[in-house]
Amino acid sequence: MQGQTIEKKGKSVDEAVKAALDELGCNIEDVTVEIVEEPSKRLLGFMGNKPAIVKVSLREKPETEARKLVETLLHEMKIDYQIERVEWKNGIARINIIGKDMGLLIGRKGETLNALQFIAGLMLNRKREEKIRIVLDVEDYRKKREQSLESLALRLSDKVKETQKNVIMRPMSSQERRIVHTVLQEDPVLVTYSMGEEPNRKVVIALKK
Repeated sequence: MQGQTIEKKGKSVDEAVKAALDELGCNIEDVTVEIVEEPSKRLLGFMGNKPAIVKVSLREKPETEARKLVETLLHEMKIDYQIERVEWKNGIARINIIGKDMGLLIGRKGETLNALQFIAGLMLNRKREEKIRIVLDVEDYRKKREQSLESLALRLSDKVKETQKNVIMRPMSSQERRIVHTVLQEDPVLVTYSMGEEPNRKVVIALKK
């Protein structure tokens, strides 16, 4: 169904669009509408009414668009890969990649994967009004890393409460820092903030004053 275009007629543009939406079984936000011809009324009794004509096309889903873009980039990199799954939630397209060259794709401390994710995000949002975010993962490397960071953040938060002293974590990427901030944001006695300059920016876990 994706990419399908149909042409409909109606007494008005709205009527023609509604007929197209009914046939496609979707809502107006799922399509683009091109008005081929505006309706015209009978003129001096000599000409018949002309209907409105519209072309209605299904929009490509954001996660499908993201997948195609990532596949193109990986093909150009000559990476032996498969897209294991694509998830879409809250404006984020999460794409998990599997295959033979995954160590090469991840790179040192995830640097290659982060760079590819950044480039894919720029390309995907270049002409989009409503921005979406791409999160690339390789054999759940990032997912496992997130779980590890969440566990570490919780252990360090207990240490801060026990010792009454701030803890400064090692330098992390902005995405990793966001994970720590998120997992501890609901703690009633702690606060987290970042300090330092990139690429050595760190998260501080401290007691609220």
